[in-house]
Amino acid sequence: MAGEARILMVDDHEGNLFALESALTPLGLPLERATGGDEALKIILRGGIGLVLLDVVMPDVSGLDVVRYMSRLEQTQGIPVILLTGLGHDSQISTAALQLGVADFVVKPVDPWALRMKARYLYATHQRMRSLEQELVALRGRSGKGTGAEGAAVSGPGPRPGTGFGAGTGCGSGTGTEPGSQTGCGTVAEAEARAPTAKPRPAAAVRPRGVG
Repeated sequence: MAGEARILMVDDHEGNLFALESALTPLGLPLERATGGDEALKIILRGGIGLVLLDVVMPDVSGLDVVRYMSRLEQTQGIPVILLTGLGHDSQISTAALQLGVADFVVKPVDPWALRMKARYLYATHQRMRSLEQELVALRGRSGKGTGAEGAAVSGPGPRPGTGFGAGTGCGSGTGTEPGSQTGCGTVAEAEARAPTAKPRPAAAVRPRGVG
């Protein structure tokens, strides 16, 4: 599958690499080989590694040296590592591996079925974690982009032309729910004040009875 993370097997003996490959092939995951610590680091730094099976004793750069280097880099410190050793249960190596955050420690000769189950679990766990991290980054990105829009939504757009309070005439909208809507322009008192004052009509003359 394109883009699928690979399992890296590191050992300086071809026979051991063949045994590891035989044990892991049934998983159906892409596998990659390295015959030394230096080569392994170059492959790991190129990215795309989801699990490392690493021999402890190797010339030049040992397995512990590789793990120590990986633990210093943010891009590699989360990759699970299974350390393989033919030295038996060495307490010093076990302690050093534990301190470096090694996921598992396996003594050779390995049990193919047990190794396959461990590799499947660690690989799947790492992939889930990577997926969750990517989703979190995407959510943060969308949240950052939405900040401006959310702010605009809170403040709200201004009234559209011709629809706001007193639009066009400076008076109410006439809906019956806004100030001045009962009169169309201001309050009742203001309307009465603006209305023209009626002039009083002159009283009719009253003629006295019996006169004339």
